[in-house]
Amino acid sequence: MHKWIVVITVVLLSCSFTCAAETAPPNILIFLADDVDWRDLGCYGNETIQTPVLDELATEGVLYWNAFLTTPQCSPSRISVLTGKYPHATGAEDLHMPLLAGDPIVPGMLKKVGYVSGHMNKKHYGKHADAQFDWYSKTFDKFPEFLDKAGEQPWFCWVGFTDAHRPYAPGVIPVPHDPAKVDVPPYLVDTPETRADLALYYDEIARMDGDIGRMLAAVKARGQLENTLVIYFGDNGMPFPRAKGTLYDSGVGTPLIISWPGKMEAGGEYSGLVSVVDFAPTLLEIAGVPKVNWPNDFQGTSMVPRMLDLSKPGRTYAFSERNWHDCDEHLRSVRTKKYKLIRNAYLEKNHGTAADLGGSPSFQSLLQAQADATITDTQNMIFVKPRPLLELYDVVKDPWETQNLAETKRGRKVAQELDGVLQDWMDTTGDFEPQYRRRGDHTDRETGERTQQKIPPMTNLLP
Repeated sequence: MHKWIVVITVVLLSCSFTCAAETAPPNILIFLADDVDWRDLGCYGNETIQTPVLDELATEGVLYWNAFLTTPQCSPSRISVLTGKYPHATGAEDLHMPLLAGDPIVPGMLKKVGYVSGHMNKKHYGKHADAQFDWYSKTFDKFPEFLDKAGEQPWFCWVGFTDAHRPYAPGVIPVPHDPAKVDVPPYLVDTPETRADLALYYDEIARMDGDIGRMLAAVKARGQLENTLVIYFGDNGMPFPRAKGTLYDSGVGTPLIISWPGKMEAGGEYSGLVSVVDFAPTLLEIAGVPKVNWPNDFQGTSMVPRMLDLSKPGRTYAFSERNWHDCDEHLRSVRTKKYKLIRNAYLEKNHGTAADLGGSPSFQSLLQAQADATITDTQNMIFVKPRPLLELYDVVKDPWETQNLAETKRGRKVAQELDGVLQDWMDTTGDFEPQYRRRGDHTDRETGERTQQKIPPMTNLLP
């Protein structure tokens, strides 16, 4: 009897390994939003915004409640995801800096196991990284052409939206959002101008939702959706003051939906900490790239165990940084499930504002409230100088991060502990001190106005 049990067990194990080997590697479809706050989808609780496709995707996959970016800046954020390294470790930590020649990114690594890679619309990585994709189109209607090119081979497609980046214009969707119904966060002034600005931002998110729906329909029509991993996230927070370009959750928090039919729980939710620095090793493991072919300088780790078992805990810490983005900064942060600590290097200057935000109606409303002396402490935070060295927020009790606890009796010990964690991370990942890599500002920090068009040169004193 025991012999038969052994024989049956061996046969079953042999079948399972054979079936696994014969299973085609999944296609990988990445939807990357541009400047979208994690709160601004229906599935995250926004009752006004029109996102039926993404809301449906969340019911088919997993919705992540605590996902964080490595930086609140466009090109450094995208490069960080594709390299599996923090921005300061890529050599492209500032806006518009290209990835260095010789560094591999995900599509180049996937070629080792037969993937065809495509890219749509916004790139922003530099020529070396661009060349690692097999196919490119600026318009979404060409997506079926990419599927034709891939044929029977597994494919990886990165869709880089420009929605909801500024500038805005009315008429991008048939039924625009009503300004009276938008959600105005407490760090913005609730004026008709701000509400109209937010409504146009909502419109662009809705347009993106429609584009995503059409691309998913094209995959489904070819019978490939059941073997396609779909990921939706953003590159930084919404393009409004105290969001994009900041290390508050409004700047580095991201919506994240992952659908992997037959592998991940449909309609699942995950509240553990997630960092996008883990995406690159995750995608390589899913695609079956042998670890001997992985770069030896990954700073992220694979999420696959946590994707397949949502009961597994998330990260203990999520780290983020802000460098030059129209204004020079050297900001570093560490996030736990309960606290956020931010370390400021340039204490004598108020927070730098990205140039595309300075002319916005929302920023102008803040300036007017400041002039009228009606601005609140929360709304005034980006104008305060000198800045505190450390900012500590209890993100459970204070989700908008308005009360700095770093110098309170309650928060001082926590701030010291997390500052030590932050310093250890900076040391182990090869971060640089602020005086070694600097650029001049080309946006006025007070008014948000562009002062020059040319990007200032970097002063690099690193050996």
